[in-house]
Amino acid sequence: MRTLSNAVVVVTGASRGIGHAIAEEFGRGGAKVAVNYNHNKEQAEELAQRLLKEGSPAAIAVQADVSDADQATKLIEETINQFGRIDVLVNNAGINIDRSLRKMSAQDWDKVIQTNLSSYFYTVRAALPYFIKQKSGAIINISSLTGLTGNFGQANYTAAKAGILGFTKTAALELARYNVTVNAICPGPVETEMFLGAPEEAKKALLAKVPLGRPGSPHEIAEGARYLFEHGEYITGHTLQINGGMYMQ
Repeated sequence: MRTLSNAVVVVTGASRGIGHAIAEEFGRGGAKVAVNYNHNKEQAEELAQRLLKEGSPAAIAVQADVSDADQATKLIEETINQFGRIDVLVNNAGINIDRSLRKMSAQDWDKVIQTNLSSYFYTVRAALPYFIKQKSGAIINISSLTGLTGNFGQANYTAAKAGILGFTKTAALELARYNVTVNAICPGPVETEMFLGAPEEAKKALLAKVPLGRPGSPHEIAEGARYLFEHGEYITGHTLQINGGMYMQ
């Protein structure tokens, strides 16, 4: 069984929300964590310091805009320089620019696709030589329920999240020979800034569609990610749905 003890974990977009919770979960489990951030330096550094106090043998905050291929490579290389290897890559970085198709600009489309989809390719490409050399590793890609269902006003976001699922399956096929598992997680409504900042009526309407009647917590998504690493050595190309029953396959 794979163990988090002294495993090296990179989490993109880890300064807040789901990425923050995943970095916490892995760090408290004994992993060395590279906390990636783009703008929220203070939050990322605070998290890294807290992880050192709560069970992580090593934690660093690494600035990189992973929507840029060179910066994504820099993130992986900095992790290797600091820790000597990489065992888990959690692709989580994401933004949303919500507009109907009639109002969405080419720039709105490109920025979301670059951040929410292309960045996943950039980090995997950069980490791949190390995974191949080690003949081990795990990649966990955070997608979304909306990548399965679509969502009004989110053509760019849902296209990226759906693309992550196809990318995950292809990467799983190609990397299995190197003993690298590649899986995705599709969260439903989760108590992040995006959800909590929505109008109350919108939140009520959304939760009315959830059989369990509540949003998930970032910690519950983090537990799913931990499961895929620690207990998922024979799981690859899979999409783990954590959505309170909102969408069932």
